[in-house]
Amino acid sequence: MAMSSGRGEGEPMMDINTTPLIDVMLVLLIMFIITIPPQTHAVKVDLPINSKTNTPIVDSVKNKVIVDAAGVVQWNGNPVDLVTLQQYLEQTKTINPEPELHFQPNPDAKYEKVDTVLAVIKRSGISKLGFIGNEQYRNDF
Repeated sequence: MAMSSGRGEGEPMMDINTTPLIDVMLVLLIMFIITIPPQTHAVKVDLPINSKTNTPIVDSVKNKVIVDAAGVVQWNGNPVDLVTLQQYLEQTKTINPEPELHFQPNPDAKYEKVDTVLAVIKRSGISKLGFIGNEQYRNDF
């Protein structure tokens, strides 16, 4: 007994066979992928060198993160962006014993910026964190 999807008994199947078409398309796709030239362009970047001092940027005893009134984040007195801050925090985790991190936001700094910096610190997994200058927020009546 033969299987047929035609309308009646013994009528030929009228559907197109797509299997050879798919095979040809896959072979063509592989040929195009192989013939694509490799990307050989490169961008040369001159990285800055800390010429002020030869001391390391990350202190092995304590480090200080400051958020000033303008929203500029400073690491041990040097302005940094959030990506660089994250890199410094990752570097401090490799030091044994882990150095203390002192966090000092300015009272006039925007809460959103302070919260963003605290989120970066929390994501880095720093275990020794201290808040410096909390007495400036106290209201003496």
